[in-house]
Amino acid sequence: MLISFSTYQLLFYLWIGVAVIIFFLLKKVVAPYGRHTTNKWGPQIANHFGWMLMELPALLIMLYFFAKNLSAENLVVALMISLYCLHYFNRSFIFPFRLHTRGKKMPVLIVISAIFFNLCNTLLLGYYFSHFANYQMSWLTDPRFITGIILFFAGFWINLKADNILIHLRKPGETGYKVPQGWLFNLVSCPNLMGELIEWGGFALLCWNMPALAFFIWTAANLVPRAMAHHKWYKNKFENYPAQRKAVIPYLY
Repeated sequence: MLISFSTYQLLFYLWIGVAVIIFFLLKKVVAPYGRHTTNKWGPQIANHFGWMLMELPALLIMLYFFAKNLSAENLVVALMISLYCLHYFNRSFIFPFRLHTRGKKMPVLIVISAIFFNLCNTLLLGYYFSHFANYQMSWLTDPRFITGIILFFAGFWINLKADNILIHLRKPGETGYKVPQGWLFNLVSCPNLMGELIEWGGFALLCWNMPALAFFIWTAANLVPRAMAHHKWYKNKFENYPAQRKAVIPYLY
């Protein structure tokens, strides 16, 4: 079904409005997965497969749009889609199976809500690329694209390195939590989430379109409250937790 650009804009603003509501909701209700897992949210699924099921739909749908837009006239769009797929390939097939969380589970409700979030954002972005995007090859030398792609890969690297440090804090078979030390962990409790915010901020800049901005806003609406919850959890669990650390933004927040 084809929709007009004005209808698309309306959907964009409605989706942004939902993100704002979710941000304030998540500041009061901590999503029950990871260190905040609880069995009060209904049936649960193995942590590894939950992560894969959450992230895989975004990858598959965007691969469809990649195939649809792969042409000499759409190389810029194909590159943007490739960056999106790079992130979700890691989140679907690499990250979940590196976790040392044997036996840990997450609520099926969380998996379903994450799938819905990923479907909406991916469809909004993919539809824009297929029906409204009009990038020239000269866009690749635009300062917004150059700055954005630098931020994207910087954030992607920070996210990967922070995840790697967190994963190796726990040896195979261990189930407890430890305080990460060194590197960006000296500044913030959640450099992995900080990296992802930088990554999608860069993506929004290099794409310079509405759905990429919406995706960044949604990412912040999810990850900032998550980082705050992690920070509070660390401070409550570890008596001597470093007082100078912030949650997700060094020296500020």
